[in-house]
Amino acid sequence: MSGQDLLTISPLIAAILVAVAVLIVDLIAPGRREPALATALLGLGIVAILTAVAGRTPGQAFGGSYTVDALTTFLDLLFISIVALTIAFAPDYLEPRDLPIAEFAAVLVFALTGAMLIAASTDLLVLFLALELMVLPGYLLAAYAKHDSLSTEGAIKYFLLGSFSSAIFLFGLAYVWGLTGSTRVADVAAELGKIASGGPALAPGLALGLAFMTTGVAFKIAAVPFHYWTPDAYQGSPTPVTGYLSVGPKVGAFALILRLFVGALGSLRGDWLDVVIVLAALTMTLGNLVALTQNNVKRMLAYSSIAHTGYMLVGLAAYAGGRQEGLQGLLYYGAAYTFMNLGAFAVVAALQRRPGVTSSLDTFAGLGRREPLLGILMTLFLLSLTGIPPTAGFFGKAYVILAAVQAGGPLTILAVIAMLNAAAAAFYYLRVVVYMFMREPATEGEPQRHGNLVWAGLWTTSVLTILLGLIPAPLLSVVSDAARALGS
Repeated sequence: MSGQDLLTISPLIAAILVAVAVLIVDLIAPGRREPALATALLGLGIVAILTAVAGRTPGQAFGGSYTVDALTTFLDLLFISIVALTIAFAPDYLEPRDLPIAEFAAVLVFALTGAMLIAASTDLLVLFLALELMVLPGYLLAAYAKHDSLSTEGAIKYFLLGSFSSAIFLFGLAYVWGLTGSTRVADVAAELGKIASGGPALAPGLALGLAFMTTGVAFKIAAVPFHYWTPDAYQGSPTPVTGYLSVGPKVGAFALILRLFVGALGSLRGDWLDVVIVLAALTMTLGNLVALTQNNVKRMLAYSSIAHTGYMLVGLAAYAGGRQEGLQGLLYYGAAYTFMNLGAFAVVAALQRRPGVTSSLDTFAGLGRREPLLGILMTLFLLSLTGIPPTAGFFGKAYVILAAVQAGGPLTILAVIAMLNAAAAAFYYLRVVVYMFMREPATEGEPQRHGNLVWAGLWTTSVLTILLGLIPAPLLSVVSDAARALGS
């Protein structure tokens, strides 16, 4: 392995070492959260620096199976942010429930290595291995509160359906491998390019393989009708885990979609465009309609997460319709959704610091009077999730919808459906705001004290939610470079 190869994979190696270091520190100082948290957060900072350095000199390793480009760098930094914020939000929730913090941080960092490998993979087999490395820790985290029956039930559903979808994806990969003769993304793209340019017809076996892979990734992003695991897994998991599951595996699965559908299947985008349009319309519509009926905020945010998957699919559909701006909008939306959704779940976790507190709407009643700052921050995140300007969520929706309008044809109808869904979503988001500021609390209680890490994470997510709305140009420049790297 050359020095350039070592530099290329250095962020991935560093992430693995950070996870191991957290476990070693916990062995040396068992039961103490400060050393483990410091090791995890400082280590993630080092991984972020190495990622930025490696991204300045794009290259390949492992014979071309691992590629560092602008897309890899953007996604890796986003994944690192997700894990770091989740670790910051978790201790105040986990500690009162006697749930170990060091193991939580280590499992999260191991999941990060899978996500980073997905972002850099340019081989279908490596993509599958990376996907499993990312989702297996998620099964563990969903069942982290092992004495909670809801957590166990949600984790079992997540594991069974997740394993089922992985098997379907692997079946599809096997078909594509057998009929194209390669698992390299570039080679698969070249073979499919011959078909798209009027060469041999698409073989039934190859079409079946593409259908299997499409179904597999639809499970991972919780697209309708493959979304059934999401509400139970989100509601039953510890709230910091729910926040992570709502953004980490979702962004990772969309990274896989970009490498697969844009990198390998881009030449056949006219063939899978209709499928993506249907998935996007069904996903955002059903997610929003069911969210309207929820009285539990975690479950409401779970269905909201399904709806946001549909909005992101609009960007993918716009790309398939011939607009490169669709990819830019999808990547921008992924970053904006990460910070506003993590912030919302962080507020829910902060309210549930005391064991026994539920995430029902009644818990939020009077929050604006009990803890005004927490209520204001929650309002900001909910307004951004609604898409109210000038927040990050507004520009996320605007970019994918405008790309769909520019693509024209049936995508114009999809853009209208997205607009109507965004308007419908305002009802259940703003209902929480009404409870916080216009309803009396069921019981009077003393305001809770929240740790410094929680406030640091909340300020980070809130500032980014505002800045990405007020000054979207820098992030738009970054995602434009990432989209161009993927297209090339």
